[in-house]
Amino acid sequence: MSRTAAMIVMVVSCFYFLLPVWWLFVSSTKSREQFGSTNGFLLADFNLFQNIGDLFAYNDGIYLRWMLNSVLYAGAGALIGTLISAMAGYALAKYRFPGRELVFNVVLGGVLVPATALALPLFLIFSQVGATNTFWSVFLPSLVNPFGVYLARIYASASVPDELLEASRLDGSGEVRTFFTIARKLMTPALVTIFLFQFVAIWNNFFLPLIMLRDESLFPVTLGLYTWNSQVNQIPEIRTYVIIGAFVSIIPLVIAFLSLQRFWQSGLGSGSVK
Repeated sequence: MSRTAAMIVMVVSCFYFLLPVWWLFVSSTKSREQFGSTNGFLLADFNLFQNIGDLFAYNDGIYLRWMLNSVLYAGAGALIGTLISAMAGYALAKYRFPGRELVFNVVLGGVLVPATALALPLFLIFSQVGATNTFWSVFLPSLVNPFGVYLARIYASASVPDELLEASRLDGSGEVRTFFTIARKLMTPALVTIFLFQFVAIWNNFFLPLIMLRDESLFPVTLGLYTWNSQVNQIPEIRTYVIIGAFVSIIPLVIAFLSLQRFWQSGLGSGSVK
């Protein structure tokens, strides 16, 4: 009975989460005339590729520019942010220094602060140095991830044996080399998790670009779609581009999860210490 109940819960949950994605896919395959005249969950004429071509060509291809911006913000930001979180978490887990627990408690406090609460102070700081409406005003704040530091410390404490680090030091390896050749490999599952969480958070980030950016060419795809959606009353045909653009915008997230899930492994350090 417990197994049956668990299966029912899983099926209902999958249906709940996949139903909006199915509606988005079906709507993206329809022409502008069919969108309002056919059932939203049933396929009609399959015009997906033509719709995507029209989307990419609209307004001199501004949507492709938004997608490229999102890839740069999220991809580079998550990669560098994961490295920073990994090194900070590893240092807090494996080194003893005065104020270590105080630093970690400050990091925990940062986890509790919502990103939207920091958007206005960040805007005031960047405006003081004249850096608003630039790529850096969105990219630099994305590198800070207190939750990533917290997760990296917890995982490093549990998965990186001190004996293995001592053996590496006895062999003449420096601290930086020890981290990149040994600790980083043992922390791979945590680093992948941090990267994916940060990638999704930056990709879906909306409020910070909204207050930082005015130049349309710097918009991420989330802000660009919001801008189009706010123009639907004046330009009704743009609604189709909003729907198709929303569908295309989730494809990089799906690719990231499917390509990185194989790194979610445990027990990489098993047998390394006798």
